[in-house]
Amino acid sequence: MATPRASDASATDGLDLLAKEVPGSYGIPFISPIRDRLGFYYDGQDKFFQSRVDKYNSTVVRLNAPPGPFMASNPRVIALLDAKSFPVLFDVDKVAKRDLFTGTYMPSTALTGGFRVCAYLDPSEPKHALIKQLLLTLLATRKDAVLPAFRSEFSALFDSIEAELDSGEGKSSDFNKLNDDTAFEFLGEAFFGVRPSATTLGSTGPSRSTRWLFLQLCPLMTLGLPKILEELLLHTFPLPPLIARWDYKALYKYINEAAASSGVLDTAEKLGISREEACHNLLFATVFNSYGGMKVLLPGIMGCLAKAGEDLHKRLAKEIRAEVAAAGGKVTVAAVERMELTRSVVYEALRLDPPVKYQYGHAKRDLIIESHDGAYQVRSGEMLFGYQPFATRDPKVFDQADQFVPDRFVGEEGQKLLEYVVWSNGPETVSPTVANKQCPAKDIVVLVGRLLVVYFFLRYDSFTAEVGTQLLGAQVNITSLAKASTGASSSNNN
Repeated sequence: MATPRASDASATDGLDLLAKEVPGSYGIPFISPIRDRLGFYYDGQDKFFQSRVDKYNSTVVRLNAPPGPFMASNPRVIALLDAKSFPVLFDVDKVAKRDLFTGTYMPSTALTGGFRVCAYLDPSEPKHALIKQLLLTLLATRKDAVLPAFRSEFSALFDSIEAELDSGEGKSSDFNKLNDDTAFEFLGEAFFGVRPSATTLGSTGPSRSTRWLFLQLCPLMTLGLPKILEELLLHTFPLPPLIARWDYKALYKYINEAAASSGVLDTAEKLGISREEACHNLLFATVFNSYGGMKVLLPGIMGCLAKAGEDLHKRLAKEIRAEVAAAGGKVTVAAVERMELTRSVVYEALRLDPPVKYQYGHAKRDLIIESHDGAYQVRSGEMLFGYQPFATRDPKVFDQADQFVPDRFVGEEGQKLLEYVVWSNGPETVSPTVANKQCPAKDIVVLVGRLLVVYFFLRYDSFTAEVGTQLLGAQVNITSLAKASTGASSSNNN
């Protein structure tokens, strides 16, 4: 059952007198940030944050956020670890977002053509509105291309899974690897009408993108290497952008040519953005935001479905096939909108394991931050940090908060809980605008997640998979597929 809507986190009459200092300590300079970094990486993030909550009996605490020395000059943050305090991070009247996309460190702009791309701009900066408007215009223009592009590319993915499973006894199919390749093709086709594999980029897009992404995200990763090696190679100093120079040039060439042929760069010029700056922003939005997100989101959904088991699969198949049949045997956006359980499953996957787990913002002025249990003083300029899984698994908002509950968002009461699904850097009940930092592709991301479920259960009755973890989320190896009958699956190519 949802709690009442989180109250305004700014100073209000009465709260000033009740507000207290944020508990916690930053410890000894240099030494404590490194100690905290080791705890974050090697004890596990949930354990790291829960230990602070337990120690100080508060979900608003002071701590050192990774990566710390020497990667970030100031690791000191106030962590917001519940659903009530977290939303202040979305309020750009109260927090500044300049250069905070990846957190307390910012990757070199040499990785983005020398430009600070839209993700690192605060809405108060004039370029932010122009670039975000370009992205919103692109998505609006290409919205009708999403469904056919998805159908084309992911039907081929399903064919590949079947071929791999049929290749021998005891075989499994690596969904993540196939998804990486397929998602890259899908995004190029959906956004620009140009499949990357049909250009000089060929089949190298996913591997080039992964190397470029790694240079920006490795300070927040562990690879399973000896700790001393990871500390020296990944967490202490930035890796040189030169490593991905040629990868980025190849990706830029593809985006530049595809965006030019589709007219997106002409739109940018009309908005007052240079073609070069527009192209670097389009590359970042396509590869970092969209491709990076799909690398996490779609395996996450499949992992949840695999663990949920056959009963849920049957219910989804029944709902999906009935609505497609009612739409004349075709998958349409309107038909997908009527699939309430399918929608709930995708929202639940996004709630349980959001693709982006961290949010940051500098307090623009002195604030009072409210948690469920108290009010805390925050001073102007202090860094606020939110660990999203603690907000979206808040037991004071969600029953069985750590469990995958497929029906959670079904019905009127379920709809009320969407306020607390905040994977997109904002509540699911709010839409992205040029004035906020919410993901411009929020609605398309949810649609893509639902299309995966729809097309999968038009084609299959059930499946099994081994679900583990990898760098960014779930690792899913599909071990068996139960194909739908001919009549039930007749719509899977429509």
